[in-house]
Amino acid sequence: QVTLVESGGGLVESGGSLTVSCAITGHINNWDSLGWFREYPGKDRTFVAAISVSTGRTYYSDSVKGRFAISSDFAKSTLYLQMNSLKPEDTAVYYCARRGAEVPTSEPLDYENWGQGTWVTVSS
Repeated sequence: QVTLVESGGGLVESGGSLTVSCAITGHINNWDSLGWFREYPGKDRTFVAAISVSTGRTYYSDSVKGRFAISSDFAKSTLYLQMNSLKPEDTAVYYCARRGAEVPTSEPLDYENWGQGTWVTVSS
């Protein structure tokens, strides 16, 4: 059983920074991938960033590349998403997820385990 719990969301001004965290319990395999997705009410859940557990290689959507950084600290069993230069369109519930394959994808259906999300609201 893998459990993911997001935290760290909140209200931030446009142009500001915020880091959200994902606490992981249960076993994560070396061939797994971990990702961040976001969803605004009434809209589809979309890919934000992902990391390969085995290689550390990171992946980003075009909309956040250069502004966001995904990282992990497995000594603390935690996944992070550092968000910089935030924009109002970044407002959403942010979810972390696990995929049972080494190479991440941008498709939510490819991920098997999900947290319950943490709200990030960026004011204009």
